[in-house]
Amino acid sequence: MPSRSGTVFLLAAALTAAACDRQTPAPEQANVAAPDEVTSDEVAPGAGSAATPAGKVDRSHKGEAAPDVAFYDPAGKKITLAAFRGQPTLVNLWATWCAPCIKEMPSLDAAADAMKGKVRVVAISQDMQREKVAPFFAERKLANLAPYVDPDLGLSLSYKVNLPTTIMLDAEGRELLRVSGAMEWNGAEAKALMAEAV
Repeated sequence: MPSRSGTVFLLAAALTAAACDRQTPAPEQANVAAPDEVTSDEVAPGAGSAATPAGKVDRSHKGEAAPDVAFYDPAGKKITLAAFRGQPTLVNLWATWCAPCIKEMPSLDAAADAMKGKVRVVAISQDMQREKVAPFFAERKLANLAPYVDPDLGLSLSYKVNLPTTIMLDAEGRELLRVSGAMEWNGAEAKALMAEAV
């Protein structure tokens, strides 16, 4: 029987392969850019592109409770999504190796600034190497987001999603909607989606 770390590695490999399969994209990947279409040098902090296609909005999980999965806060302490109850929360699942995730990060940072006090924006990296995430935020000057990390991929596996996926939770921690794929989070469509939680 494989060890826990062996199982996590196998699940991570399968998730990575599924998210990066360019020959047979899953329906939720239809609007996601291929990994070689964006490099970290092309993504400037605060930059947004009107050409970025909106992700696919899915409301079929409305009312479901957030999974009780532990991940790490910026201080390295374990936390769950329950810690964010009391305010609507936009949970973004992403990774430093995911080109569409990198591309949407500046607009997500801008949305976090614009929605302060109304909707909390929490970006949770699905990187297995926690030490990569904080430097990524610092290098791109993402001042309104904090580097949360889920190295066991617990959230993406629990939600059964590819990256990037963003889940809008109400103040009680129940899902309102999710967006599969990248989105301009400071655009009109995203603002309207976030307003549903307020």
